[in-house]
Amino acid sequence: MLHELEGQGVLLDALAAEVGKELDPFDLLLHVAYDQPALTRRERAQRVRKRNVFTQYGPVARKVLDALLDKYADQGITTLESDDVLRLQPISQLGSPAELVRSFGGRPQYRGALQALARELYAPPAA
Repeated sequence: MLHELEGQGVLLDALAAEVGKELDPFDLLLHVAYDQPALTRRERAQRVRKRNVFTQYGPVARKVLDALLDKYADQGITTLESDDVLRLQPISQLGSPAELVRSFGGRPQYRGALQALARELYAPPAA
């Protein structure tokens, strides 16, 4: 969807600079198009941490998820979607990519955890 918008001439980086906050593209579009209050990426990451939703994972996997939340807050969702994210600092200090994937139980479980993380990041606030 982001590539389609850019293909239509919507320059998200320029729009983000004008708004002046570290917003996820989702929040940026909601804010500009629908005048919705915008959450910064850091605020979204903090909401996920407060909900404590990753208790089913072991200690190493939880550290990986916590580091991924920091990466999201600093760099956005596209970093989390990268196959190289487990090679980036400080995540790589937790172990090799293969070791980190094993901490989730394997590649399918790791991918599932990433999908769950994305769902939690974009979940509506609890009532």
